[in-house]
Amino acid sequence: MKRSYSKYSAKDDLLWLILRPWIFIPRVLYILLTFIFLFLRILFQGNSKNKNVQKNLSKYLFDVITDLGPCFIKLGQALSTRPDLVRQDWLTELTKLQDNLPAFDHKIALNIIEEELGSPANELFEEFPDIPIASASLGQVYKAKLNNSYLAVKVQRPNLYFLIKRDIVILRFLGTFLSPLLPLNIGVGIGEIIDEFGKALFDEIDYQKEAENALRFANLFKENPNIFIPKLEKQFSSKRVITTSWIDGVKLRDRALLEANNLIPASFIKTCVISGLQQLFEFGYFHADPHPGNMFALKGGNADCGNLAYVDFGMMDTITNSDRLTLIKAIVHIINEEYYLLAEDFQKLGFLTKEQDLQKLVEPLKEVLGGSFGAEVGNFNLKNVTDKFSKLMYSYPFRVPSRFALIIRAVVSQEGLALRLDPEFKILKIAYPYIAKKLLTDNSEEILDILLEVVFDKKGQIQIEKVESLLNILFKDSENINSDLIPVANAGLKLFVSKKGSEVRKNLLLSLIKDEKLEFTDAKKLLSLIRDTFSPLNIAKSAVQNIISTT
Repeated sequence: MKRSYSKYSAKDDLLWLILRPWIFIPRVLYILLTFIFLFLRILFQGNSKNKNVQKNLSKYLFDVITDLGPCFIKLGQALSTRPDLVRQDWLTELTKLQDNLPAFDHKIALNIIEEELGSPANELFEEFPDIPIASASLGQVYKAKLNNSYLAVKVQRPNLYFLIKRDIVILRFLGTFLSPLLPLNIGVGIGEIIDEFGKALFDEIDYQKEAENALRFANLFKENPNIFIPKLEKQFSSKRVITTSWIDGVKLRDRALLEANNLIPASFIKTCVISGLQQLFEFGYFHADPHPGNMFALKGGNADCGNLAYVDFGMMDTITNSDRLTLIKAIVHIINEEYYLLAEDFQKLGFLTKEQDLQKLVEPLKEVLGGSFGAEVGNFNLKNVTDKFSKLMYSYPFRVPSRFALIIRAVVSQEGLALRLDPEFKILKIAYPYIAKKLLTDNSEEILDILLEVVFDKKGQIQIEKVESLLNILFKDSENINSDLIPVANAGLKLFVSKKGSEVRKNLLLSLIKDEKLEFTDAKKLLSLIRDTFSPLNIAKSAVQNIISTT
C-alpha cells in the first residue's frame, strides 16, 4: 500500500503530540538528559590534550547525534562541513553523518521497494546487491544494474514520517521555551526558523517531490558543461524510492583524496561556489543541502573549472526576485562601502525592523565590514564576519528572517566544504568578481537599474571611483582579464547602442553638464579607464585564452 504524507503544520502537529503524552514527555526528557550529559562531557573533556580522550569524545558525539535520529543528524551534517568551527578530530567522526550511518535492515528495504514499485528488486533489476553502498539520515543507497548500466536506488528509512513529525514538534517546543537564553538575538524568530526546517524535511521525505526537483535543477544547468545532474529513472521512482543514473566520481570530502585521483581541488571549489551563486542570484532556486556527501568531483573539466555532480535534491528552496535583487545590491553596497544603503538592504530583507534608526548602524557596519575587499580581503570569510556580527547583534535588533534559514544553511555549508579542500579559501575572492561580471554583462532591466546606481550618483554624475572599483574587482588579475574581458566588452557595447541603453546615454550626456557648463573632466577619466582596461593587448590576451579554452 502506497503512503501519502501530509504537510508540516506547527499547530496541528503540536496538538497531535500533546494528545499523546506517553510519546511527548519521555522523548522531551530523553533529549534534555542526552544534551545535559553531552554538555557536561564536553565541558570536562573538551580541552583535553589526550588524543584517546578526544577520539572517544568524538565517537560519543557521533553516537549521540545518530541515536537522536534524522532531525538531529541533519543538524549534525551542517556542523560536519565547518572545519573552522569544529575540531579536526571531531570533524572526522562527524563527516560520517553525511553518508556513513548505520544501515537499516536489508529485508525491510526490499519490502519497501516491492510495496512502492510493485515488484521485487530482483525482478526489476538485473543485479541488486545485498548491502547498501551508502547510508544517510533519511535513506540508504544501493548500486543496482540494469541494461549494462549502473543505477543509484535510494530507499527511505522506515517510520521516517513519524520520527520527523515527533522531533520537529519537540525541537520547536524546546527552541521557543529556551529562546530567551539563546545568544545573538536568534531566539527572536527561532520558532519560525524551525518551521522552515520542518517544512524542508517534510518535503525531503517525499521522493516524488525530489524527482521533480531533480528535473528542474537539471534544466537550469543544462547549458553548463561543468555541472552534471544524474538522470532520473521515473519507472523506478515513487514516494519512498528514487532511482537515478549512477555517479562515478570522488566526493568533495578530502583534498588528499582528490589529488590522489589526479583532480585539482581549487577547480572544484570555483565550480561549486560559482554554481551556488548562480542558484541564488540568477535562478532563484537552490540546493539547500550542499554537503560533501551530495557533491562529486568528476573527470574532465580544466584547471580553472572542474566538472561537478550534484545529487540528492530533497532539500531545495527558492528565493524571491525581490530578495535576490536586494542581496545583489547589498553586495554592491559592501564593495562601495555604502553602509547606510547596506543598512537599508538589511531592513528591506527583514533583518532589521522598520522602526530601527539606520544612521546608528553606519559606524558599526563599517567596523564589521570595512575594507572587506581591501587590505582585509585575505582574512575575510563568513566565520570572521559572524564573529564580528555577534558583538553587533547584542547591541542592535538584528534577527534572522525564517525565509533565510535555508539560504544561510546552504551558503555556510558551501563555504565550509570549500574550507575543507582549501583552508585558505576566501569566498569574496570568487563572489565579488561574479557580482561585478553580472552587473557588467546582464542586461536585464533590474540589473541595469543596479548598474546605473553604481555608475551615476543621484544627480546623474559619473562616479568614476566606483566604476574603477568595479572593473578592478573583475580585472585585477590576468586570469580574469583573459576569461572575461571580451564578454564584458561585447555586453557593454550592445547595451550602449540598445533601447535599454537610452538611460545610460542620457545620464552620460547629463554628466557633462555641471553648473550649466560643459565639464569634460569626468568623461576624460572614464574614457581613460575604459581605454586602459580594454586595451588591444588585453583584448588579444582574451581572444587567445578563449581559443585555448574551446580547443
